[in-house]
Amino acid sequence: MEWSINEIAKVAGTTSRTLRHYDDIGLLPPTRIAANGYRHYDERALIRLQRILLLRELGLGLAAIGEVLERQADETDALATHLQLLREERNRLDRQIAAIEATITKRKGGEQLMAEEMFDGFDHTQYKEEVEARWGKDAYASGDRWWRTLTDADKAEFLQQQKQIQADYAAAFEAGEPADGDVAQEITRRQVEWIRTGWQGREVPAEAVRGLGQMYVDDPRFGANYGGGEGAAYVRDAMAAYADRM
Repeated sequence: MEWSINEIAKVAGTTSRTLRHYDDIGLLPPTRIAANGYRHYDERALIRLQRILLLRELGLGLAAIGEVLERQADETDALATHLQLLREERNRLDRQIAAIEATITKRKGGEQLMAEEMFDGFDHTQYKEEVEARWGKDAYASGDRWWRTLTDADKAEFLQQQKQIQADYAAAFEAGEPADGDVAQEITRRQVEWIRTGWQGREVPAEAVRGLGQMYVDDPRFGANYGGGEGAAYVRDAMAAYADRM
């Protein structure tokens, strides 16, 4: 059985333009091209597209997705890996939802808030070893001490600020605002201020701004916060442009 490019675009929630782009870069060639030039896809192509979309959701860029697809030739095993990652992400989101629901319930009922409940699913220690490896034990210890001195309200506000920045980046990207334009650069100013707060007031040099932006593209765990793929690349470009002006 085969499906046309328009049929696949509709059921997959994407566009025929995107599918043609995937073909152009060798990521998803059609099963065949009819005499009228229309692309058609079989079941195996649909499985490959499913994997591509899953990896995009996890924050990988198209180049990285191509590498993953080449390394993981066995489609069933690869999908099993994707499924596990999605379950882990669902568990994290479920914990965050439960934490927020508990906060709302206790606020309405006038009950005492518990920090352990409020921030379940917001575990800032999960990257402890990586932070120490990249920037040293002092960097992690300093940040950890600062985080633990914050009140529950301060922690919630700090996290909400970043959520808003992420949402504003996404809106600017969808609106077609240039990464080096006024709108994106104002969002980036707030991003740098947010980072400076996390650095306990220390200045964030241009190279750090540029390096962090690149990390959002290179590391899908962080890039996922900015939509992954093109969204993360947009933030990287905005931060690079901001760094050039510092």
